[in-house]
Amino acid sequence: MAATNSTAAISRELELVITRIFDAPRSLVWKAWSEPARMACWAGPKGFTMTSCEMGSQAGDTFSMSMRSPDGVDHPVRSVYHEIVEAERLVYTWAWVGADGKRGHETLITVTSADIGEKTKLTLHQAIFESVTARNDHQGGWSSALDCLAECLAKA
Repeated sequence: MAATNSTAAISRELELVITRIFDAPRSLVWKAWSEPARMACWAGPKGFTMTSCEMGSQAGDTFSMSMRSPDGVDHPVRSVYHEIVEAERLVYTWAWVGADGKRGHETLITVTSADIGEKTKLTLHQAIFESVTARNDHQGGWSSALDCLAECLAKA
């Protein structure tokens, strides 16, 4: 039993869960996640800009984007959608692409949303990271990006 508990604890250490309440209807939050022009407003930590974005619309389609950091470094991502339920659930892989064109460690992201009156509760789950440091890096990046999302939704 100790081994099972230990494995579960390690697994939780390598998962990221962030929940936010946005002062916007769920349909608008969904558009921010599913339309490249809207995603360009918020994707990436504060100060980053999206330089490219291609999105599919159904499971099996690819999603790719590249973010440029304030110091000019591009951070490309290549993903595959596993599940798309409009305005409710989005499941896709996440893998950085190196300068050599090879995909790095792949995680799975699940984004769910629910109505809370006229607001939206969004939960982002990402796992399994290769290290706690990688999880913490993503936590900082996602937290900043979701702050940017809140700002973009307020302007919409």
